Amino acid sequence: MAQKVIGLIGGLSWESSAEYYRIINEQVRARLGGLHSARMLMWSFDFAGIEALQSADRWQEATLEMIDAARRLERGGADLVVICSNTMHRMADEVQAAIGIPLLHIADPTAARIRAAGLGRVGLLGTAFTMEQDFYKGRLAGRHGLEVLVPEAEDRATVHRIIYEELVQGRVEASSRNAYREVIARLVARGAEAVILGCTEIMLLVGPEDSAVPLFDTTAIHAEAAVERALA
Repeated sequence: MAQKVIGLIGGLSWESSAEYYRIINEQVRARLGGLHSARMLMWSFDFAGIEALQSADRWQEATLEMIDAARRLERGGADLVVICSNTMHRMADEVQAAIGIPLLHIADPTAARIRAAGLGRVGLLGTAFTMEQDFYKGRLAGRHGLEVLVPEAEDRATVHRIIYEELVQGRVEASSRNAYREVIARLVARGAEAVILGCTEIMLLVGPEDSAVPLFDTTAIHAEAAVERALA
């Protein structure tokens, strides 16, 4: 069958981009069998430059960088674009408006999976940007009718610090896994029926065994949705 070409905007960080590459190829092989693998292009950022823009609140410059990456993929022959980061969906609408191919938003297949499980109140873990700003929570609530709980301020700071000081640098620490377990437990105590791993690196640290409620891993869900679109 003819596969569409998936265009990945990666390097946000490369630790999670590698997971996208692996999962997408595994899914295509599982679906098509034999020696099949995915048709993909990737534009991979130097994450230090992107992180500097994030921390300086220079989002307009970051948006221009993301538009440039998406246009490079479109010119290269991509049929759809996947941003391999939850945080960088902050400018998803601007990126989509700048290209002529579809952008597959990470929140949509995640919400669809949660809804299919019959759940409505979810906890959200991610960077401070994802947990505190409205671009992500607002889409989950407004488009999909989910009630979104985020950790309290101290827990948000812990979750964010571990992402940037450890996970994006390839460090997976047992003490940090325990810290995340405690944050998840507090979300569950507040009524969360499930928890979204809303940063593409968190799946490197925690899994189903770390939570009393279902975890929805946005990295795997997004990658699987990209394969669905590519093989449709």
